[in-house]
Amino acid sequence: MPTTTAPVERKVTAASAATFVASTGLVAALSAVADDPNLLSWMVDWLEPFAIALVPTSITFVSGWAAKHTPRAPGFTEAVRRSRE
Repeated sequence: MPTTTAPVERKVTAASAATFVASTGLVAALSAVADDPNLLSWMVDWLEPFAIALVPTSITFVSGWAAKHTPRAPGFTEAVRRSRE
């Protein structure tokens, strides 16, 4: 069965790249302040991992939302649908 594939959309590429950069930066920042308990001391202990995880998640959402869709050739969606039947 032949399959038709699309190029990776710019939205996906932008979100992935932003998440990688944000996660790398977040890990670097946390490594730099590992011995400083005052960084998140104002926050309840069980909430800290969720707050830290929100940083790359938020950046992924914003970069995916802001990036434009990759235009597709006319009839592409119909060809994909037919190839999956």
